[in-house]
Amino acid sequence: MKGPLFYSKILLFGEYGIIKDSKGLSIPYNFYNGALKVSENPSEEAVKSNASLSRFVFYLENLQNEHAELVTFDLESLHKDIASGMYFDSSIPQGYGVGSSGALVAAIYDKYAKNKITVLENLTREKLLQLKNIFAQMESFFHGKSSGLDPLNSYLSIPILINSKDNIEATGIPTQSFDGKGAVFLLDSGIVGETAPMVNIFMENLKDSGFRTMLKNQFVKYTDACVENFLGGDMKSLFSNTKKLSKVVLNNFKPMIPEQFHGIWQHGIDSNDYYLKLCGSGGGGYILGFTQDLQKAKAALKDYKLEVVYQF
Repeated sequence: MKGPLFYSKILLFGEYGIIKDSKGLSIPYNFYNGALKVSENPSEEAVKSNASLSRFVFYLENLQNEHAELVTFDLESLHKDIASGMYFDSSIPQGYGVGSSGALVAAIYDKYAKNKITVLENLTREKLLQLKNIFAQMESFFHGKSSGLDPLNSYLSIPILINSKDNIEATGIPTQSFDGKGAVFLLDSGIVGETAPMVNIFMENLKDSGFRTMLKNQFVKYTDACVENFLGGDMKSLFSNTKKLSKVVLNNFKPMIPEQFHGIWQHGIDSNDYYLKLCGSGGGGYILGFTQDLQKAKAALKDYKLEVVYQF
């Protein structure tokens, strides 16, 4: 048995901001993917994944009992498949901010949800929100609190524009130009990040009125501008706003940036060779970079592993 592939995702803009109703833009990243599988000789990883799925099923049973109006599953088949050793075979790195649990949630929903909303339907805003709510409840098992966006992106495999918490839509992004000098890239921090503690730090910070003011007047403002610039193909403004966003993050989200990256983060702002921002909740995993000159960025970051996500 081998199920369909579900891809990783990258939230280009909106991390943390979408909790406070900023805009956001999430795109599929096909470099990593995962699928549900059953194998004759499971590896150690497969056995671990199978055990994690067993725990997840009990969570889904409770979810179904408490919110039958939201979602119901073919639990009998799910139990049977798990008993026969089903696991999630995934190349998506965990704790890297590219949606490893989101892809798993999407795969389970796709195979076992009853009356599921499919990708082939006319995806109205209501249907997108309903899916997002279902996925938020499902993914909470992994993170404690989830927006549901990662699984939504993985499930639909199309770019998603978040206008606000209750207003999301499928969107198109400017076509890539593979010989373009500008690029969005991932930088590997070499550290696994944990989402829950980072979100907790953010929630604690929100109790401070100065932090809330900064969030509204700077972080959300620049995030919204970046989303509009990117979708509108206005790269000049995009870089100007990304630089502002990069500064705000360095000054106010220090705990989310691994310490050994504070210097190169600042160097990007000073040199204009690249600008860095959080990818997901931070604390490790990938860091997202934007550059107008990929060769310059590669030279400046030659000691780090750099993966190009999008060129323009």
